[in-house]
Amino acid sequence: MATKKVILATAGHLDLQSDGPALKKFMKKAVVVEKYEKGEVLSDAVRISGAVKTDINDLKKALTFADLAVIGLGKGDVTEANLSALLDAANRKTLLVLAAGNLLAFYGLGIDARKKTIQRAATARDVVPTIAYIADLTVPDDCTGAVIYQILKDPGMKARELAKLQEAIQRMEAALQRDNREPWDKHDCA
Repeated sequence: MATKKVILATAGHLDLQSDGPALKKFMKKAVVVEKYEKGEVLSDAVRISGAVKTDINDLKKALTFADLAVIGLGKGDVTEANLSALLDAANRKTLLVLAAGNLLAFYGLGIDARKKTIQRAATARDVVPTIAYIADLTVPDDCTGAVIYQILKDPGMKARELAKLQEAIQRMEAALQRDNREPWDKHDCA
């Protein structure tokens, strides 16, 4: 089970002009994709390995067992209470995605909050690959969307993670060649 978690919530409409504290907190660190073409997101998202469909009341419990919690908030608007519950369930290693009929918003893990909005056109097919890319989840085989790199703090984060792992392997191989276990002698697991 990954340490990175994702909450994907879908709704009919998200009103960014309301004046609640949860919306203010959300908008402070969210990136909004304004040119969003709505579509079916839930059916693709639940096919990701480690995904569970839940409701707003069982969200925290679902996140303890699943890497991706998928919530359908119905055809109505996102209420202040719903948004507050979503934000309460999220921590610093959680990506919160709101896919409403009128816009798409990303909050939390790996998101560059300084951007606020992006003008790139995105469709519902782009949501699942973006979630999988950020949270290290497996993309379904028939996924056809593209990762929305414009919302990310570091679009090349996967290449950097891979480079770090390759460097660690090289250091480990060099230590084994020297027959020197110094970095590992400090631990009980060596």
